[in-house]
Amino acid sequence: MQRQIPGISQRMLSLTLRQLQQDGLLTRTAYPEVPPRVEYALTPLGRGLHEIVSSLIGWAAEHHDEIRAHRAAS
Repeated sequence: MQRQIPGISQRMLSLTLRQLQQDGLLTRTAYPEVPPRVEYALTPLGRGLHEIVSSLIGWAAEHHDEIRAHRAAS
């Protein structure tokens, strides 16, 4: 998962996943294997955010150039 999120540290990823799990948005399943394997899955509550997050991603993509221009001007 860390490879799919550029620039995130292992610590920040772990903290974020733990918080999402505590909030009831993710489940965590650890498998007693070598090497260790852990899977995360969205809960029904987490799946309920899909449409909202997709809309936010679409908005950000649509306004990307404008956002970058404001950042450059700051």
